[in-house]
Amino acid sequence: MFLKKWNGLPPELQTDEVRVYYDVLKKKRVSLFFKRVFDIVVSLLMLLVLWPAFVVLAIAIKIDSPGPVFYRQVRVTQYNKRFRIFKFRTMVQNADKGSHVTVSGDSRITRVGRVIRKYRLDEISQLIDVLRGTMTFVGTRPEAVKYVEQYTPEMMATLLMPAGVTSEASIYFKDEDKLLDGVEDPDKVYVRDVLPRKMKYNLKSMKTFSFLRDIKIMFMTVFAVLGKNYFDPSVESEVSESQESVL
Repeated sequence: MFLKKWNGLPPELQTDEVRVYYDVLKKKRVSLFFKRVFDIVVSLLMLLVLWPAFVVLAIAIKIDSPGPVFYRQVRVTQYNKRFRIFKFRTMVQNADKGSHVTVSGDSRITRVGRVIRKYRLDEISQLIDVLRGTMTFVGTRPEAVKYVEQYTPEMMATLLMPAGVTSEASIYFKDEDKLLDGVEDPDKVYVRDVLPRKMKYNLKSMKTFSFLRDIKIMFMTVFAVLGKNYFDPSVESEVSESQESVL
């Protein structure tokens, strides 16, 4: 994984706010190189091992509800580029014509989809994205275009690297759907309250990036999926405040 030269970045990334993070990453070229090598090798091996699971999930999804196996919504990745993400479909067809965020008990989620979401199995198809370079294992989760359009100039710095399958923010906010329970306008609350809090972690991760730190976050993700709760006082405090603000 290599950084473009500053003058080669899209105009929207050539700002003073982004430059701070660019200069940090520019000094970590070796870690960026190993990050991409790791992405290619591990995603390829995992695809070879998990292909039977792909077949089982595909059959279950097709039997449970009409529609495609994969959900291919347009998301945003490195250098503000658009791409169609690979996710196993967990909602009814055309569910994304409504809100792009989900809440606990969302009626659009299918029966099989609830099981897939519970164990984060919809994410394993993103191994395809990691292999082709549109995503990486650890990085800011890929947002829909309409949310990226709400980014502050500093938030745009997260687009210096590919979107990630997991991140520190994903671990601490793994139950963000509960934060949006009972909210009249989930999209508005997400942009106003949830996204800025997640971005604090994403931006911190940009400044403290290292290949070894990526490995640590991947292990934390595995434990989180298996049920381990990672407590972060600042997140808990912010979640409580946000819940109070929407009641």
